Amino acid sequence: MRSPFRLPALRRRKRSRVVLTGLALLLLLPALLPRAEAQQRLLRISAIPDQKPETLNRLYPLLANELSRSLGVPVRYVAVTDYTAAVSAFRRGDLDLVWFGALTGVQARLQKPGAKVIAQRDIDASFQSLFIANTASGIKPLRNQKGLTALMGKRFTFGSESSTSGRLMPQYYLGQAGVKLRHFAGGAPGFSGSHDATIALVQSGAYQAGVVNEEVWQSSLSSGRTDPKKVAVIWRTPGYPNYHWLAQPNLDQRFGRGFTTRLQSTFMNLNASNPRQAQILDLFGAKRFIPASQRQYDPIEKVGREIGKIR
Repeated sequence: MRSPFRLPALRRRKRSRVVLTGLALLLLLPALLPRAEAQQRLLRISAIPDQKPETLNRLYPLLANELSRSLGVPVRYVAVTDYTAAVSAFRRGDLDLVWFGALTGVQARLQKPGAKVIAQRDIDASFQSLFIANTASGIKPLRNQKGLTALMGKRFTFGSESSTSGRLMPQYYLGQAGVKLRHFAGGAPGFSGSHDATIALVQSGAYQAGVVNEEVWQSSLSSGRTDPKKVAVIWRTPGYPNYHWLAQPNLDQRFGRGFTTRLQSTFMNLNASNPRQAQILDLFGAKRFIPASQRQYDPIEKVGREIGKIR
């Protein structure tokens, strides 16, 4: 015969386990709260991977330390795999501040209403792309934009598919000259993935021509990685607005009123007379940072829609 006392005893044991579990959570809560609060106070910065990882891994930890020193909050550099990953992580809120090219910056801002353009380099207000060619290809310097037709039938590579200076604007100028992507050798261009890779591929002869941003080209020449006897500039585009810092819309809520303004001021105040800051500016290829606004990038959005990179 079943005991009439078994069920109440089971219920008492279950209630005891619930009470113990609740007590355990209460004991753990003080330990969990500081961790959550610390994460809330961590400023996560990143950048599109437009150059070699070793270059990015030199620059951004230096910048993270400088921002942390100036703003009084922990700052961490978070590397991303490609341009699309940077946009996606910003949309999800996994990154707080990202160095975007013009196209990826527009894409990210459209996906994150309220995101704020806060700064660009002095060279970004009127940035230029350089069409380059292997000197053994027979492609000569072009007198004007119409001369881009000389690239028809050639092995040609862009940089990343989402690069402003390595794809978007060069494709726009090629189209104005009547050169379509199908006109390149093989019926399509290549996509190297980065400016450094484009220079290396054209210099090696794997591609007869390509396009890179001026800043990376000058850096590559200065460092000796580029041999001007093997690869040369054949045409320089008109200027257009390019790279900029894009900040999440909720930074003031997370870090305190006025934080976004203080963040912008930190970039404005980077000075070449300070050895630490001079190194950062040099790695950015700039003399200083200047204010920027989203209105500057309206033409980029227009071109992006025209060639199907923004829908």
